Amino acid sequence: MKIMDRFYSGKVVIITGATSGIGLATAREFASHKSKLVLAARSEDKLKSITEELSQKTEAICVRTDVSIAEDCRRLVETAVAKFGRIDILVNNAGISMRALFKDLDLEVIKKLMDVNFWGTVYCTKYALPYLLESKGSIVGVISTAGFKGLPARTGYSASKFAVHGFLDTLRIENLHTGIHVLVFAPGFTASNIRKTALTADGSQQGETPRNEGKMMSAERVARIMLRSIRLRRNKVILTPISKTLIALTRIMPRITDRIEYRYMAREPDSPFK
Repeated sequence: MKIMDRFYSGKVVIITGATSGIGLATAREFASHKSKLVLAARSEDKLKSITEELSQKTEAICVRTDVSIAEDCRRLVETAVAKFGRIDILVNNAGISMRALFKDLDLEVIKKLMDVNFWGTVYCTKYALPYLLESKGSIVGVISTAGFKGLPARTGYSASKFAVHGFLDTLRIENLHTGIHVLVFAPGFTASNIRKTALTADGSQQGETPRNEGKMMSAERVARIMLRSIRLRRNKVILTPISKTLIALTRIMPRITDRIEYRYMAREPDSPFK
């Protein structure tokens, strides 16, 4: 049996935002190693279809969950424990993005992003924490380069990801002696549907992605790196050369990096800067 199979076989894993992109790829990767899956998302039809697919490989259940609602997150955790008796890994992946200048932005858009991206992570982590302390398990927060460096025209997205980053960093320090593992995982630009569902200034979905998805890291590769990072109990992982370069340059020459970043983001098709 391979190392990854030995490590993950039988582990109980909750994944939010499990019906597309990184969440779906991560669910499939865990299933390939025979983990027991609890899949969460808002779309019940998609959840059922994916659960049926993954049930061919491992035990899997789904729980329709809106992570912005605390009671939904409590029910998700309670259902997982009722079915499998424990929780070993929580992957806080559910999230939404946005693209608009702050001066044009309806404030409800930022509130929605904070409710899903930040509070969804807080709620799920709060209710799962007692069980993860018992198993000395792992909490994963899927953030973004935007959780390390503010991205123009993504004020709400960056704010929510910075908040998750700070929350999980603090949680890790609080639990230095409990045996629990906390991973801040920043994929960078990944081929997924998050840009298609990104919110515009008035809260409507953007539709077509402004970027060439084919040139981005695949969600499947991101999932493989995530599982390896969990097994190695890493604290923080930043993916893609662009993200690593941006974060490094920000420390050395922040003003110049701001200008570079502005020009880079302004080149997007239909950029709000134009």
